[in-house]
Amino acid sequence: MRIAMPSRGVERIEARFHGNGFSPHRHDTYALGLTLHGVQTFRYRGSERFSNPGNVIVLHPDEVHDGAAGTEDGLIYRMIYLPPDMIGAVDGHRTALPFIADPVVVDTGLWQALAEILSDLDAEPGELIMDDVVMRVAAGLSRQAGLPRKIITTASRMAVLRARDFLESHCAEPIRSEALEAETGLDRYELARQFRRLLGTSPHRYLVMRRLERAKRSMAAGGRLADAAADAGFADQAHFTRHFRKAFGMTPGRWLALCNGGLQTSGDGGRVRTTPL
Repeated sequence: MRIAMPSRGVERIEARFHGNGFSPHRHDTYALGLTLHGVQTFRYRGSERFSNPGNVIVLHPDEVHDGAAGTEDGLIYRMIYLPPDMIGAVDGHRTALPFIADPVVVDTGLWQALAEILSDLDAEPGELIMDDVVMRVAAGLSRQAGLPRKIITTASRMAVLRARDFLESHCAEPIRSEALEAETGLDRYELARQFRRLLGTSPHRYLVMRRLERAKRSMAAGGRLADAAADAGFADQAHFTRHFRKAFGMTPGRWLALCNGGLQTSGDGGRVRTTPL
């Protein structure tokens, strides 16, 4: 697995594997990808899905899915993980996020936009390129969604964005519902409803994902698993590992091994060399 250096909250990867690659998991981002070689198969919204080269994969935030190669030839694909607020910002966060029921689509405009941003994982895309690609991706998602989206009031929009900023700036701390109510002026249930419409996930999931991102940065910089977990606000390493697997379909040690070409993390937080993956 090749992972490009995250930029502006956006992660890009290339994955190559045979058999099952990822156990069931879910992101709080849009996961958009191109099948480059082989047959990409995954379970999504209760059905088995298949993608061939030339197709575009569109996974909505918070939808559980897995990943596997559909044939013995193996699989190569590239994905970009776009934060929902980048998509929403294209129309000023005035409407709910576009939802596409079928995750495998044929859309030339969407394919071209993704191919441009995924063509070179070694180079960090410039701000102007990223802005153009996000605009084109948002247009493609709206085109594929088809139905008009629900309007979000200005007051609700501003409350959700305040909650988002609060969660990001306090992600390593315990956060109670009362704190978000005081910050936004919305009761916890209305905030949860509007948060999901605007950002595609719940405040709790958003907080967990920010903690996981913080822990991943610490791990990539050489930190021990136990230290990364504690610094990110998790109760212990087991708590961290459980959430990591649910979010990314693998353990932290497996993720680190794929990033480092075989550097596996041991159960006690130390490191041991394993066979390259």
